[in-house]
Amino acid sequence: MTPEVVLIRGGQADAVRSRIRSDFPEVRVLDDEAAHPATTIIAGRVRDEELPGLPALAWVHSWAAGVESEVGPVLRGSGVTVTSSAGNGAVPLAEHAMLLALQLDRGGHRWSDAARGARWDRFVHGELAGKTMGIYGFGNIGAALAPRASAFDMTVIGLRRDVGRTPAAVDRLYRPEEVLDFAGRCDVLVVTAPLTVETRGAIDLRVLSALRPGATVVVVSRGGIVVDADLLTALDSGAVAGAGLDAHTVEPLPADSPFWSRDDVVVTPHNGATTPATADRGTAIFLDNLRRRVTEDPLVNRVDPNSLA
Repeated sequence: MTPEVVLIRGGQADAVRSRIRSDFPEVRVLDDEAAHPATTIIAGRVRDEELPGLPALAWVHSWAAGVESEVGPVLRGSGVTVTSSAGNGAVPLAEHAMLLALQLDRGGHRWSDAARGARWDRFVHGELAGKTMGIYGFGNIGAALAPRASAFDMTVIGLRRDVGRTPAAVDRLYRPEEVLDFAGRCDVLVVTAPLTVETRGAIDLRVLSALRPGATVVVVSRGGIVVDADLLTALDSGAVAGAGLDAHTVEPLPADSPFWSRDDVVVTPHNGATTPATADRGTAIFLDNLRRRVTEDPLVNRVDPNSLA
């Protein structure tokens, strides 16, 4: 069997190369990030224009959990296997969702503004206990978020295609075609779905208007699932009381975006999963898949290019 030739790109490249050389001595690891015609595996971003010079390439692993922006049209149609690091950021994104939900529920910006002005600003605010959190796209992030929300004495519901088994800490799962019934129970709607052909634009004004009075919207997975113009309309009308946005349709969020200047919106720069442990989990996923490839076992986290938005 021809030895695998692995190219590693990204901030953790040196550490990953060291692990491969230690754990997989039969695998050839390239010393830098430049592509070589003999390369069979790349961990990191691959540009479409590189592909003609990579005739042996068989597998690309993305350090990202959602790969729609990492996989260009040429790679999508190339037949090269693509895997992702899905699940690596579930824990910090679940924590970030709770942070944004609390910030919105308590009007936390008022305390920040008052502190900067040395003002003693006490006011009546909300509490999450007793409210219902709806998790749209109940996957890895949702599985991490549900017990955290439950620990705050919230009722948790979810929406996903597979409703065969209801996870612990979840009151009920809804199918995508039941989205309006799902929305009608939500005090806090958290978007944790990947951006796919099916989810792009799925949270529109019709769905936002079905939320409970005073509901808030939190987005921690991908922008483009919530229709920005419809969210602004819902905020202006009061159909949505506030939004916490870590993922945005256009990134970086343009300086002229109206989301920046609204007191009812908390903006963070797609930063919720930027932790050392996220990178470590992504490395572990790749190394496990490398072991699987060497032993000819099925890879995990395979991506269907046809499903990408």
